[in-house]
Amino acid sequence: MMDQDTGKNMPQDVAAISACGYAIWASEKIGPKLRAKFDSEKIRVVSVRNVRVWGLQVDDERELPGHERTNIPDEETWEINLEANDGSHYEFESTLLKAAL
Repeated sequence: MMDQDTGKNMPQDVAAISACGYAIWASEKIGPKLRAKFDSEKIRVVSVRNVRVWGLQVDDERELPGHERTNIPDEETWEINLEANDGSHYEFESTLLKAAL
């Protein structure tokens, strides 16, 4: 049903969205203007994708005084691609959504 770039370690809530094929908003973080572009009952899920944001290592003490080496760890997120009422697609972080049961 969906084009998925998913690994074995898919979180349970993301797996539920993927299996259902439809999502709803999990919180009020999405503004009303953007929400209006989508169905109010259930939003079609087009794809689910695992995204890795690479961290940063800083070895320059001049940039961060007192820190010879500073590490910002990698971050792994799940991206849900949704279809709007007009057929256009929008990508959202999975934490903003839940499965439409």
